[in-house]
Amino acid sequence: MRTTVGIIGAGPAGLLLARMLHNAGIDSVVLESRDRSYVEHRQRAGILEQGTVDVLRAAGAGERMDREGLRHDGIELRFARQRHRVDFPGLTGGRSVMVYAQTEVCKDLIALQLKEGGPLLFEAEALAVEGAESERPRIRFRHEGREDVLECDYVVGCDGFWGVARAAFPESVSRVFERTYPYAWLGVLADVAPSHDELVYARHERGFALLSMRSPSVSRLYLQVPADTDAEAWTDEAIWEELERRFETDDDWRLERGPITQKSVTPMRSYVHEPMRHGRVLLAGDAAHIVPPTGAKGLNLAVGDVVTLARALAHERETGSPDLLESYSATCLRRVWQAERFSYDMTTLLHPGPGDTPFDARLQLARLGRITSSRAAETDLAEAYTGFPLQ
Repeated sequence: MRTTVGIIGAGPAGLLLARMLHNAGIDSVVLESRDRSYVEHRQRAGILEQGTVDVLRAAGAGERMDREGLRHDGIELRFARQRHRVDFPGLTGGRSVMVYAQTEVCKDLIALQLKEGGPLLFEAEALAVEGAESERPRIRFRHEGREDVLECDYVVGCDGFWGVARAAFPESVSRVFERTYPYAWLGVLADVAPSHDELVYARHERGFALLSMRSPSVSRLYLQVPADTDAEAWTDEAIWEELERRFETDDDWRLERGPITQKSVTPMRSYVHEPMRHGRVLLAGDAAHIVPPTGAKGLNLAVGDVVTLARALAHERETGSPDLLESYSATCLRRVWQAERFSYDMTTLLHPGPGDTPFDARLQLARLGRITSSRAAETDLAEAYTGFPLQ
């Protein structure tokens, strides 16, 4: 097989890249190790920045998102039993976010790719990327019980942290920066209408809690738990009781309960691999960087990578100049590190650590007090949450 751009991974990054390349007249092949059902049902992110919403619309993948997604114009910060709303449009000149699950983004992009785009092969396991420094890198993969080779002008690894694309980078050029947090999130899906019409980020001495949603009738809720937690060790009753404690306020707000349909534990880590390009192999999304979920940046960072890369590939096709491709890594990493910084700030702002002292707790409350009393500090949070420029 032969193509211009070989894409490993049919998550949002790989699928959106394939769509943008198709719109630019550049052919590609997408290889995905899992089957279609798995890709369309794996629960991940649910918050789309303003820039991500704009990109999906421009790519022709925004019709169902605009019909079914939930526009949010703010979030609520909750601490010391008090509630404070952050007004995104009022602080950012009109920017907002959209609640629309990653599963739905993938469904929309898969449908477009199968209808209009190039080959999308499910259950096609990438085994290795070879010849990164050559003019024709190759992806060895297994599909339908036999091994094959995809020859490309460029290979893009959108295959996540455990994928094979990053292994094509020699140790001599790779630099890794990472932090592992001593806590995790216990996440649940519940068949109950959300108890608030916007996301609630709660800092409590017992631990962080987040009230989110997947639809007007399905709530997504999270509890900070120790890193080694077994989700099944928590009964439904214990989860609801702990959520009620951590969301407690001095007014008459109440948390509505409902049947819990899913439980999972999400580890918390920060990770960046530099550079994001070696020869003709490029990384995008979780293959290059991971953020703790507190800042809602994971999927949106992947979109930023893809926009930069699609623009660079189209520029080379139109002008013959590789300048934008050569600066791809540096361009993406500026945005990546700002997102890492914001995600770290949000995480350490809202999560009590297992070794924290009363001094640490007071600092968290002081930081929250600064945000809720200073328009400049509040604007900084709103601008970061709704999204850094896609450039």
